[in-house]
Amino acid sequence: MFVTIYGRPGCPFCVFAKDLAQRLEARDAIDGYRYVDMPSEGLTKADLSVKVGQTVHTVPQVFLDDTPIGGFSEFDQYVREHRLLAAAATH
Repeated sequence: MFVTIYGRPGCPFCVFAKDLAQRLEARDAIDGYRYVDMPSEGLTKADLSVKVGQTVHTVPQVFLDDTPIGGFSEFDQYVREHRLLAAAATH
């Protein structure tokens, strides 16, 4: 599974999502991740809304492979529910 995180500078939840993805990658629990700095790539929330398929009000927006799952809270919940960090620690 590849994680893509769309975020903005100065957003603490964007930093949390990126940190979580880094921990998952370090434990080989994901195939990798990409952090997309929206302003530096010229992306707006309207652009992201098109990709997500509904209006986006907040960042980060996290995708697992190409499926949007929500923000940091949903990403963290997914990791906990699927025990990705715990499972990776036992390998």
